[in-house]
Amino acid sequence: MCVIRLKSTREKSLLRRHPWIFAGSIAEVLGSPQDGETVRVVSSRGEFLAWGAYSLQSQIRVRVWTWQEGEIVNEDFFRSRLLSALAMRKVLVLPSQTNAVRLVHGESDGLPGFIVDRYNDILVAQFLSSGAERWRSLLADILLEVACLECLYERSDVDVRKLEGLPECSGPLRGPPPPERIQIEENSLNFWVDLRQGHKTGFYLDQRQNRLRVRHLAQGRQVLDCFSYTGGFTANALAGGAISALAVDSSVEALALGRENLALNALPADQAEWQQGDVFQVLRLFRDQSRSFDMIVLDPPKFAPTTAQAERAARGYKDINLLALKLLRPEGLLVTFSCSGGVDADLFQKIIAGAALDAGVKAQIVERLFQGPDHPVALNFPEGAYLKGLVVRVIG
Repeated sequence: MCVIRLKSTREKSLLRRHPWIFAGSIAEVLGSPQDGETVRVVSSRGEFLAWGAYSLQSQIRVRVWTWQEGEIVNEDFFRSRLLSALAMRKVLVLPSQTNAVRLVHGESDGLPGFIVDRYNDILVAQFLSSGAERWRSLLADILLEVACLECLYERSDVDVRKLEGLPECSGPLRGPPPPERIQIEENSLNFWVDLRQGHKTGFYLDQRQNRLRVRHLAQGRQVLDCFSYTGGFTANALAGGAISALAVDSSVEALALGRENLALNALPADQAEWQQGDVFQVLRLFRDQSRSFDMIVLDPPKFAPTTAQAERAARGYKDINLLALKLLRPEGLLVTFSCSGGVDADLFQKIIAGAALDAGVKAQIVERLFQGPDHPVALNFPEGAYLKGLVVRVIG
């Protein structure tokens, strides 16, 4: 059994049960652990602290499986964690709301680096850490067993695997490959989802509640939906009685699927417009054309995966929010998001405040938005609260 001994000054976060141990916190590695191997973590005095998965290359050198010394990381361990995760979703995400749910949310479900989304009868998994990768076959088998399903597709085609020294990987893992696209239900609307090539695992399940909130706020408004992807916010805005909705995205394929999503829900195509382009450039064009809107949704991709990139990301967030605020009419609403782990809620609010100041508008926060309950945040893992959203009202 390989042992990781921590420096005397680097034990506090682990004692608070934060699940990450960085390379700089390690004083000594006793033995030669393999990638993803379970290691014993001890204090500088040799006292047991945790069992975790070792990574040979990541700066997050160990991800904790358990703080219980007597708990063995084996098949029973993973079955227990998966059963607990699935049971929580059955209580908090009702079938009447959706048939597309995040079943496992990594560290916050006690399974670091393991993500699972369910789309109707198909499971889509991501193995994002060396520990999850080492146990992939067993995790796949147990997952299908406890979910009572047969089809598991892998979407581990993400950059974060490079930090672990792992290649990107995607394709059928168990059962037949899924069709090129499937249909899901969400809050009385239906959407086509591309599980093979779509963003993340195919759809932004974390925005479910926020799409519904936009539906409730959109009545009688002209809406601009930026970084629209396949039109989730656009469809909800029109379903909520928006006068019009203009969706902007860089992907022609995503916009085409967005049009199909409107047709799928019998929403008025003549009230929707789809524009392909870079959102920053489109917003500047609209500013120069003196266009204006009653509601603008900004749901950009991740600008800052880590705090090291926060400063650069802050400039990007400020630019798009400044431009959006200039395009809003008095009493208009800006629904703005950040999914960057390196930008916390306080910094995000400061960025939006600075954007309003530079835009020369008075504004107020009327609501804060978060990821859905199937994307829980462990109290000892604040990094899990990656999705931050604000509803900002421009004061007339």
